[in-house]
Amino acid sequence: MRANKFTDALQRCAELIDGRSVAVLSGAGMSTASGIPDYRGEDGALRRRAPIQYREFVGEESARRRYWARSSVGWAWLKKRDPNDAHRAVARLEEAGRVSAVVTQNVDGLHQAAGSREVIDLHGRLSRVVCMDCAAIEMRDELQQRMLASNPGWDRLVAEMAPDGDAELAEETIAGFRVPACRRCGGILKPDVIFFGENVPASRVSRALELVLGADVLLVLGSSLTVFSGYRFVLAAAEREVPVAIVNRGATRGDKLATVTVNDRVESFLPRLVRTIDR
Repeated sequence: MRANKFTDALQRCAELIDGRSVAVLSGAGMSTASGIPDYRGEDGALRRRAPIQYREFVGEESARRRYWARSSVGWAWLKKRDPNDAHRAVARLEEAGRVSAVVTQNVDGLHQAAGSREVIDLHGRLSRVVCMDCAAIEMRDELQQRMLASNPGWDRLVAEMAPDGDAELAEETIAGFRVPACRRCGGILKPDVIFFGENVPASRVSRALELVLGADVLLVLGSSLTVFSGYRFVLAAAEREVPVAIVNRGATRGDKLATVTVNDRVESFLPRLVRTIDR
């Protein structure tokens, strides 16, 4: 591609990443086209409450009951979501050798379902459960069967879905929910994800930074970068003079540090970007 050939946002983004190694940082906007709600609107303002805070989950039995009751309904719905055109475009770019790694803030596993292989799940995966006492791992599908066996009729509940596999349920419905314990030690089970108020493991952050800074370009997809957990990678890239391209519906916290910004939905923009690069 000739220098200065591109004039619009699509072309400038294609020019920036063509022939270079690209690390992807993805956020909730990556999965909204798969039907999964996000926490923030296009202006970055929080419009939904997090399902739970870490300190609540650890300290309150009633909070854990509320979380697992809602999650038992939400998980059955979430696991049926499919990757969308944005996930498939990223996987295609990786297969073509253009994307070197994906760091995702999402916990839905849709990047992997689309075919991406080098993925860092920054905030963990809802498909796994960990015991807070003995560290035993259980797959979420197995726990789901135990929860349904302990709570007959629960699989017939209908509810409004919320982000991160959460579901809106009335308090009186939740009150009688029975929460299974760890099969190994009887301890407290927690989804293998990072709750609000909980720190991402340092080793995971370090590995993600290594992948981002080892690339030629950082491509941010569907994230307002409001939360520092993701914004830190844009800061690190800018400090090391790694060019940053941001594709998001609405402004982001990182726009001032970006070489290219694109105000568009990722599921619409990314397939066009792939076609442009492949010409």
